[in-house]
Amino acid sequence: MKASLSDLATFAAVARHRSFRAASIELGVSSSAVSHALRQLEERLVLRLVNRTTRSVSLTEAGQKLYDNLAPAMLDIHRAVEMLSPLRDTPTGTLRITAARQAARLVLLPLATAFVKQYPGMKVEIVAEDKLSDVIKEGFDAGVRLGEIVGQNMIAVQLGPAVRFAVAATPDYFNSAPPPQHPKDLLVHKCVVFRFPTRESAYRWEFEQGATRLAIDVNGDIAVNDMDLALDAVLRGAGIGIFHVEQVRDLVSAGRLTTVLDDWLVDRPAFHLYYPSRRQMPHGFRLFLAFAREFKW
Repeated sequence: MKASLSDLATFAAVARHRSFRAASIELGVSSSAVSHALRQLEERLVLRLVNRTTRSVSLTEAGQKLYDNLAPAMLDIHRAVEMLSPLRDTPTGTLRITAARQAARLVLLPLATAFVKQYPGMKVEIVAEDKLSDVIKEGFDAGVRLGEIVGQNMIAVQLGPAVRFAVAATPDYFNSAPPPQHPKDLLVHKCVVFRFPTRESAYRWEFEQGATRLAIDVNGDIAVNDMDLALDAVLRGAGIGIFHVEQVRDLVSAGRLTTVLDDWLVDRPAFHLYYPSRRQMPHGFRLFLAFAREFKW
């Protein structure tokens, strides 16, 4: 019942992407080659690993069990190869980093583009998603999230300054409803509700002034799980939204949005690059960490 490392790597790519096409792009082979390798692996194991339909790919119970055990092992192999990078004059390799969508746009993308210019042999794959991913299980080198939600078992490096939020709506909306003067006034306004993909409950808007701290459960007709979609909803007049200041700065300057409750909003922990503790760190990732620590924001 021997399975080749190549076939296992193909299965891991399919399991990670839930897509034959995406796996073929990652591996640099055709979709038919991916399908053939997976079918060959299933025949050797005498087990179905993947359920295929014309529109989706899902793992069977056996496939999920294999992937759960295989993903960390494949990552170890990747890192073992990367450990050879210092022996080359020019470091090479690919870093896979998961980031919240706004973190990807505001801090990770500027950092990554500067890094690959400094090290032309390196590549950075950014997976923008608002769910909190298991970096070990899903084969990422690191993740980027707000510092306050990074797990205590992770090593974290701050990226950029502290994060400040803005509460905003269109001038037309505030012409139809008096702007809130206190966070509790939001309870009588229509707000765009934000839900994290990994949480059932909606995000509670947090405010602070002096010793007073408030967390408001806002209500509204529109609920989303994407901050860019929330902004689009607010611009269409759906109500009030809460955003990273950088996300709405230009819109406020242009007069398309008006902010409120500014004196109730304080700096929050910055975005952090986080990664698991490991004795052996790939050379490329070590360079990326050093670059991140010295990067001028």
